[in-house]
Amino acid sequence: MLRAVVSLSIDYLGKLCKGFDLAEEKMAKFPTPQWTQAFMDKLNHDAQYGEIARNWEGDIYLIIDPSGSLSSQVVMYFDLWHGKCRQAYVVDNLDAQKPAFTFKAPYDTMVRVMKGELHVMQALLTRKVHLEGNFTVLMRSVPVVLDFVRCAQEITDSIV
Repeated sequence: MLRAVVSLSIDYLGKLCKGFDLAEEKMAKFPTPQWTQAFMDKLNHDAQYGEIARNWEGDIYLIIDPSGSLSSQVVMYFDLWHGKCRQAYVVDNLDAQKPAFTFKAPYDTMVRVMKGELHVMQALLTRKVHLEGNFTVLMRSVPVVLDFVRCAQEITDSIV
């Protein structure tokens, strides 16, 4: 009887967890090098992002200007290719890469986006987040942008 209950419980748990990645999700403080790596891991293991971004080809600079509690500029590089992030790191030299897209905003604005207080598309359209790159390509890829931000929000457990 006990063996049947244990077997049933394991089967039930398996059905409950089906579709979920049971690997421990890394959480990190935004915007640190650890956050950049945790974000790369999230993008590479998130099935929804992988599907939505399966046709995306383009790298990104995320430039965060000092404001609020951030005293110096932080620049992050993300090499995004067909639903995966091939590289992600904090950049010391802006000339190191020539990304297809650059998103630039003050720290306080980025915090509002990370907390979900400011929708990323509203931030782009009102120029609270400045974009360098092909706006038409970006507008055709709104679902990719939205899911990219969702992944960023999900791994952010605190703000600098």
